[in-house]
Amino acid sequence: MSFKSLGLLSELLKAVDKQGYTSPSPIQEKTIPTILKGADVLASAQTGTGKTAGFTLPMLQNLAATKKEKFRPIRALVLTPTRELAAQVYDNVRSYSEYLDIRSTVIFGGVNAKPQISALRSGVDIVVATPGRLLDLESQNALSLKRIEILVLDEADQMLNMGFLRDIKRIIALMPKKRQNLLFSATFSKEIKKLASEILNNPLEISATPENTTAEKVNQKTYRVDKEKKVALTIKLIADGNWKQVLIFTRTKHRANRLSEKLVKAGITAAPIHGNKSQAARTKALAGFKSQKIRVLVATDIAARGIDIPLLPHVINFELPNVPEDYVHRIGRTGRAGASGQALSLVDVDEIAYVREIEKLLGETLESEIVEGFEPTNNPTPNANKKQGNSRGQNRNSNQNRNRSRNNKNNSNRK
Repeated sequence: MSFKSLGLLSELLKAVDKQGYTSPSPIQEKTIPTILKGADVLASAQTGTGKTAGFTLPMLQNLAATKKEKFRPIRALVLTPTRELAAQVYDNVRSYSEYLDIRSTVIFGGVNAKPQISALRSGVDIVVATPGRLLDLESQNALSLKRIEILVLDEADQMLNMGFLRDIKRIIALMPKKRQNLLFSATFSKEIKKLASEILNNPLEISATPENTTAEKVNQKTYRVDKEKKVALTIKLIADGNWKQVLIFTRTKHRANRLSEKLVKAGITAAPIHGNKSQAARTKALAGFKSQKIRVLVATDIAARGIDIPLLPHVINFELPNVPEDYVHRIGRTGRAGASGQALSLVDVDEIAYVREIEKLLGETLESEIVEGFEPTNNPTPNANKKQGNSRGQNRNSNQNRNRSRNNKNNSNRK
């Protein structure tokens, strides 16, 4: 199948061709014709499946078909959970609209709002935004959402995890009821389905991959290792493999900073990226990683949303997430767009229960290996695993509640 067969305008086909794409991905085949018809969509798609183009291309075409006014009101809004993802989506919108008379801008926190306000005042058709800064500017009368025709919620599951539900509802209340709604999520959780039932009108449900599965081309493996030997094993894996581009996940900002420092001391260029870093520092670290001036990017889950690295070969879970769905998001950063990738997880005795939960979610057993010289000293018995698993299962809900409470208090860091 070709992009032309999907019914796209010649201007969009020209832009797609310029980006080097020849045929649509499965999610694009399913979403583009549906969105072009004006229908609401609830789509389950992992990162790396081409979902951004899946909603951007038909959104642009539908807007191009609408008569423009002299002063351009905002007609389409794309909401994302993080600054990095907002910037990535905006780059896509700008690239695909190159040959159309469509204006767009991106707004998020952490940077001076004056250039954003100036862009809005000059008139734009599409705004890509994070919820916090969008509401800030709306409260200052710097923008109006009263003429929105299309609303896109991208990475909706992560927005809910980060405590943005109240903001989303406030934003929706500012829009006309009659509009097209497109909701994209990596998972169809109960919370996502509830949100969809509240804002979507007779949506078509689309799934590019089975729910909560990982990319087929990602080779997954776990390494059993004691917690205090994880840094040394990480350095060995990177050095022995001569890996040039590695994305490492930690659970905390402090751990991201410490691990980055230790890698640099070992002669491996690295940089941390997380919510406490300024937007300028995050942008600089990401640019250095993309250009391969920095070999390793050490990131927390929140900051990693929106990191789009073509052909990223290696992802390391230095610490496993305590929410198994986050594992799917993490390893989805590699094995993108049909390329192969490798996802390695360093598992200490306290994380075995997390592995079991991830395997249950995926419906498969992860390959486990022990590296010579890094044999774990703590090898729990099956009974100990079972007991610990029950404890971890009980703690996970309380951890999630604490994290969500903390996120609600710190939304200003992610505007």
